[in-house]
Amino acid sequence: MFRLLLFFIVILLLGLGLNGANNQRILTSESAADRDAGDVSSSTVKMSTVSHAVAVGGIGANWGSQSSHRLRPEIVVRMLRENGIQKVKLFDADYDTLRALGRSGIQVMVGIPNDMLSDLASSSKAADKWVSENVTHHITANNVMIRYVAVGNEPFLQTYNGSFLRTMYPALKNIQDALTKAKLHDQVKITCPNNADVYSTESGLPSGGDFRADIHDYMMPIVKLLNDNGAPFTVNIYPFISLYTEPTFPAEYAFFDGDATPLNDGGMTYNNMFDANHDTLVWALQKNGFPNMPIILGEIGWPTDGDRNANLQYAQRFNQGFMTRMSAGKGTPMRSGPIDAYLFSLIDEDVKSIQPGNFERHWGIFRYDGQPKYPLNLGTINSNSLIPARNVSYLEPKWCIMKPNARLDDPKVAESVSYACSLGDCTCLGYQTSCGGLDVRENISFAFNSYYQINNQAAEACNFNGLGTVTRADPSIGNCRFNIMIEQYYAAAATLEGSFIRTFLAVTLIFLNGL
Repeated sequence: MFRLLLFFIVILLLGLGLNGANNQRILTSESAADRDAGDVSSSTVKMSTVSHAVAVGGIGANWGSQSSHRLRPEIVVRMLRENGIQKVKLFDADYDTLRALGRSGIQVMVGIPNDMLSDLASSSKAADKWVSENVTHHITANNVMIRYVAVGNEPFLQTYNGSFLRTMYPALKNIQDALTKAKLHDQVKITCPNNADVYSTESGLPSGGDFRADIHDYMMPIVKLLNDNGAPFTVNIYPFISLYTEPTFPAEYAFFDGDATPLNDGGMTYNNMFDANHDTLVWALQKNGFPNMPIILGEIGWPTDGDRNANLQYAQRFNQGFMTRMSAGKGTPMRSGPIDAYLFSLIDEDVKSIQPGNFERHWGIFRYDGQPKYPLNLGTINSNSLIPARNVSYLEPKWCIMKPNARLDDPKVAESVSYACSLGDCTCLGYQTSCGGLDVRENISFAFNSYYQINNQAAEACNFNGLGTVTRADPSIGNCRFNIMIEQYYAAAATLEGSFIRTFLAVTLIFLNGL
């Protein structure tokens, strides 16, 4: 009877193990906001004696997680180190990512998503718990060099319609208080990454800069809290967005080596949009009583696809121009010193929201698989090129395409393509994009393959009402790449759970055999 009971336990655990493995492999189409939310991990804590030093020199990078297939954190950390990238900015507090950054010497800005602001604003205990689990633990147990907590991400964007106006400050204050209670306030500083739309200038000159009238009264307590605690103002500046949204924007003014007509502001000359935008913020801070407040450039970069102005040539030109300035320690007319900056972004993310535009999935200086897109000298190593990720595992070299004998006028084509693009990534298809020159059949094949690869090359993912077929001949054409997906990465928690079940099964089976 006892042996029979153990047999049923084995069967039950085997079922749980298989279900767990299958559940790990289910692909979801969650929104960008959902992915930004992330998960927090709980652990015991100890105290640290590492002192705080505000990082200025050296380039940082934004490391996002909105990808269907993420590179293993250990691979990314090694890639960061081999490229001399000394700082990373995260959008959440992913446990595996932070653990991989332990003992790496890389400084970290850990993020709190906007959808957590309400809870943190209403509960100091929630803030204490978050700091304990996501800051104190990783500093003490994993030796992670956490230097900043980014509370929220562009919470005052006009497109949010004021959703976070009343929760931003109390959440920031509670996190600051939690850091103080944990005796980390000298080592770890709070900040709030803001979009450049939080300030403007009515005169069109940087000297006319001030915070937006509709949020001015909300911004002042936040800026004062940051300033009182020696924390920086973080801003994201994107010349590309100006070029994308304003048809009359002079393209050359977006670049650092452009020949656009300079802007003169009281004797200060502005040859590019970045300098003018940055100094508009400097003026805004100065006008409101914070002339010496440190500024972090939280995001700056250029996308490589998804729009006619998002291409490899423009991205290389912009990012290299910025990095050349960084290496020379050149600031702006109002702030002449070196800039504390984070490139946006490190790696392409194929499930980011494309509501702002199809380019949103193509900001990386590296492709989804950690391969460099173009030559870029970061000034951190003796190389004019980026060093690619190593030991990346790919799926089989096979692709899904439209059957050669399938009819283009088949009524199932439109719905199949729509389905593939809604759950895949078709942002490379469009006017003057990397795959903009494909014919109709090639467009359909690209859509089919995107869905097929994201779904781990499952046989049923290349059916499409009988219109798809698998090929081992690479269908890539010119600059249009039909990707092969990398192997799925699973979090350590799920792996440990599976390992425990497998170990228990093995021990139980040995015991059964001995009965």
